Amino acid sequence: MGANTLILLTALMAALSAAGIGYAVFGQRISQADRMRSRIQSVGGRGPADGRGRDDARGKGGKRNLQAALKELEDAQKGKKKQLSLRQRFEQAGVDWTEQNFYIGSAAAGVIAFLAVLLSGYGIVIGALAGLGAGLGGPRWLLNYLARKRQTAFGELFVNAVDVVVRGVKAGLPIGECMAIIGRESPDPLGKEFRTLIEGQKLGIPLSQGLERMLERMPSAELNFFYIVITIQGQSGGNLSEALGNLSSVLRARKLMRAKIQSMSSEAKASAMIIGSLPFIVSFMLYFVSPEHLNLLFTTTMGNIMVAGGLIVMSIGALIMRNMINFDF
Repeated sequence: MGANTLILLTALMAALSAAGIGYAVFGQRISQADRMRSRIQSVGGRGPADGRGRDDARGKGGKRNLQAALKELEDAQKGKKKQLSLRQRFEQAGVDWTEQNFYIGSAAAGVIAFLAVLLSGYGIVIGALAGLGAGLGGPRWLLNYLARKRQTAFGELFVNAVDVVVRGVKAGLPIGECMAIIGRESPDPLGKEFRTLIEGQKLGIPLSQGLERMLERMPSAELNFFYIVITIQGQSGGNLSEALGNLSSVLRARKLMRAKIQSMSSEAKASAMIIGSLPFIVSFMLYFVSPEHLNLLFTTTMGNIMVAGGLIVMSIGALIMRNMINFDF
């Protein structure tokens, strides 16, 4: 096989890989956006007349005030969606790192990976790529993992916190005292976040602004719902205990749905892990049984192309399986 043919095959595989990755990552989002757009159009269209000559003035005015408050909150949240700084990512992960220590750790991880690959007998180019990936991707992956773990723990405890606020408000306690009880008696990360909120209120920070800062440190859907309810109630008034009671019911229903989805998708996740690990396990076993057959993949040009193509196809399959077994609700 000539050099031109190898170049054409490599370019074709790269194009197919890029198309597959793009479809796996963005295909589901595009379809969800299309469904949401069509649903909004169907809901927003004109419906049949209900027979009423006019709306109740008080209900109409309250609805307009509520819609205006929601619009303001949506505009404020859209305007603040920006790239997170390293300090904000530390806060989301709940670690006390400094930027200097983070950069030193990243450089150390890159050097260790480079030396490990170099001592294994591979070239400087492969070692440099491994060091670059470990130095740039490893610490950031660790931050994202810690942040997701902390957000999951926060979401598991937050439903009970809303119930504490509901019972306290019904008993006549101010909402600040209810949040202070949560901060004192709840485990971290929930207790730590509410203690920070109460300390900010003692310094004169309004409750809505304190919740907004908490939402930046803990970007969870449950806290976002709570922030919207508290903010709208402070602007338009209403029965806070009833609104928070309804929110508690919604959050518990979401929690049950999440548990049901996890139980139903556990078999698919296990199958995906087994399928994804089989090629590596078989290659590892083949290396000890007949290493001369496996060495051809690393010592010849065609073998290198086959290894690269296999990794690309496996990556596409992993992304597709990931989108099939992960559900957003």
